[in-house]
Amino acid sequence: MFLDAHGVGGAKDLPIPAEYAIAGACAALAISFTVLALAWRTPRFNVGARPTPAPRFVARIVDSAWFVALLRTLGFAFFLYVASAAIFGKDLQINPLFGVFYVLLWVGIVPLSLLFGPFYKAISPVRTLNALLAKLSGTEPGRGLRDYPARLGYWPAALGLFAFVWFELVYPFNSELWPLRLWCAIYIAIMLIGGAVFGNRFYEHADPFEVYSSLVARLSVWDRYDGELVVRSPLANLDLTPVKPGLVAVTAVLLGSTAFDSFKESSAWLNLSQGGSANANWVNFFGLTGLIVIVGVSFSAAAMATVVKKGFRRRDLPGAFAYSLMPIVVGYIIAHYLTYLVEFGQQTVIFLSDPYSTGANLLGTGDRAINYWLTYHPTFLAVIKVLGVVLGHVVAVIAAHDRAMKLLPKRHQLTGQLAMLMVMVAFTIGGLLLLFGA
Repeated sequence: MFLDAHGVGGAKDLPIPAEYAIAGACAALAISFTVLALAWRTPRFNVGARPTPAPRFVARIVDSAWFVALLRTLGFAFFLYVASAAIFGKDLQINPLFGVFYVLLWVGIVPLSLLFGPFYKAISPVRTLNALLAKLSGTEPGRGLRDYPARLGYWPAALGLFAFVWFELVYPFNSELWPLRLWCAIYIAIMLIGGAVFGNRFYEHADPFEVYSSLVARLSVWDRYDGELVVRSPLANLDLTPVKPGLVAVTAVLLGSTAFDSFKESSAWLNLSQGGSANANWVNFFGLTGLIVIVGVSFSAAAMATVVKKGFRRRDLPGAFAYSLMPIVVGYIIAHYLTYLVEFGQQTVIFLSDPYSTGANLLGTGDRAINYWLTYHPTFLAVIKVLGVVLGHVVAVIAAHDRAMKLLPKRHQLTGQLAMLMVMVAFTIGGLLLLFGA
């Protein structure tokens, strides 16, 4: 049910002519770049000004031990509740594990991280389990047996994210309970072993959901400065994204998989994957992998198609600019999964009231009806979806431009961005075509 619903929110929701939306999006990018070229000649993000402290009462609550413990307790209690449904519930599509895994976790993590910062880190059940095991063994959960290798960076998270999107979009038995149980069990086992060996730094780099949430949270207003809770503009916050190995791979997986999720519903792809003699699962696997590789390679090539200041290597440019893809990722998520999150998120809350499929109503939500307001207002939905794609790319252009002011020689600060702009335009056109063609 949930996987089949990925087609919700396709062309039927979009009464706006595709050619108008694409032309307007390309014009918005061109105008944005022109304005930046004329009016934005020096870096403006994080160039010395101290960030604004968060309101005192907010900082006092967020930094209090009881609040941290409350979030951990609530997150772990929810984890145990869903785990009981996974273990003792029936292998039916009404089992809430499916909705929690595919809807609330994967899609819901975006708005929560935008609103509250690194949300998953705060409620992470594997961090809580690691802390409990460390307490029982008398060790420190923040420190493992070894230091996390810096050269690994975000590569483990990129592999974990790929494992998720492969399971969701390619694996043929992803709507059955036992494979989902196995995926979750392997995830938890790897996270606990990694936490024991490398400590909490392992989760910062290798937990696919924590890395995903933390990168999206860079577009929130919340950050830390010398340990103090502060408020920054989302673009200034984004500019502080740590540049580490594997960052390009993480963003490519997030962007490429979202694009493939739309593309695989198109008639052209359905004819290719189901009309030939080749195994459809392998065709989908290579399609998913191919789009991720295309995103990563095209972005990297565009980033390196310029010269850099002395002391900086050209091969480091893709990693230095990779953070600018996150607004596009968020825009794509909004465009492709908004209806899915709102409507099937409500369905998941209903199913959560009956975790064992016995007709119970434990949470009092089992008799609620789903509100289909978005589906009944297609023009409003279309505007939100198109704006999600367009604004995501405009913000990405601004972020990349400011970074270019810092890294590129003065005479190449504009010409050096042309290749990147072309890639952004291509991503915009591709995203809108997929949105209208799904």
